[in-house]
Amino acid sequence: MSDSPAARLQQLFEGHRLTPTQRRIAHSMVRRAAEAPFLSSVELAEVAGVSQPSVTRFAVALGFDGYPALRRHLREIAPPGSTAAQPPAEDIPNEYQQAVLAEIENLRGLVEVLADPAPVERAGRLLAASRPLPVLGLRAAAAQARGFAYFAAKVHPDVRVLDEGGTLLADRIDTARRAGASTLLCFALPRHPKEVVEALEYARGAGLTVVTVADSPFAPVAGQSDLLLPAAVGTGLSFDTVCGPMLLGRVLLEAMCDGLPDAQARLEEFDARASARGLFAE
Repeated sequence: MSDSPAARLQQLFEGHRLTPTQRRIAHSMVRRAAEAPFLSSVELAEVAGVSQPSVTRFAVALGFDGYPALRRHLREIAPPGSTAAQPPAEDIPNEYQQAVLAEIENLRGLVEVLADPAPVERAGRLLAASRPLPVLGLRAAAAQARGFAYFAAKVHPDVRVLDEGGTLLADRIDTARRAGASTLLCFALPRHPKEVVEALEYARGAGLTVVTVADSPFAPVAGQSDLLLPAAVGTGLSFDTVCGPMLLGRVLLEAMCDGLPDAQARLEEFDARASARGLFAE
C-alpha cells in the first residue's frame, strides 16, 4: 500500500466498526489527508458536516481518549515537514474554480490508489471471466453503470446493465447468475440507496463475487463487497462531481480488456461495421 497521508489514515480506520456519521468523518479526513493533523475538532466537524461531539465520539471509537489524542497521533505519523496546506484565497477567485481544484485533488488521490495496480488487475480478470457480466448502478450511480456498460459491450460478449431498482432487481440478478455470471460490478455513489446494499448482499448470497467502485473505502457497501476500489467524489457544488469514479471505471475497462484475448479483434470488427454503416459523422 502507498505510504501517502491518505493511505496512513485508511490503515488507521481499517478494522473498526464505524457508524455512518463516523464513516463520513473518516472519508472527509482521507479527502483532506494533508490537513487532517492540523484541524481542530470544530473545523473537522464543519468539513464533514457533522456535530463537534460526533468528532469526539469518532476519536473514541478509534481507541483514543478524545480528539486531541487522535490529532496528536496524526501529527506523530505525518511525513516530516507537513503543514496545513490552505491555498491563499486570492488564488481561488470563485466557487466554480474551487470545485475544479477539489476534483484535481481527488484525481491525485486516485493516482495514489492506483500505485498498487494489483487490485484493479484482479478486478479486470474477474470482469473478463464473467459471462454474462451484470453491472449495477442505481440513482446517482446509474450513469456510471451505463457508461461502463456502453464501452464494455464493445469487447465483452454479454454485458447486462442493472440500473432500475424494485422487486425485479433480485430477479435480474438471479437470471444473470443462472446464465453463468460469476462476478457483479457495482458503482456505488452518495447518497447510497439501501436497495444497493441489499442487492449486493443478495448477489453474494447467490454466489456472485462483487467488485465495487465506491466513493470511499468506508462506504455503506464496503461490507457487501469482495473487492472495493475507492475514488472520491467532489462535494463543493450542489450536486456531487464524479470525475474520479468515472476515470476509475475507464481504468477497469482497460484492465478487463487485458483479460479478454479477443478484445482488440472485437474493437476492429466494430470499427469496420461502423464505417460500413456510416455511423459517425467524422
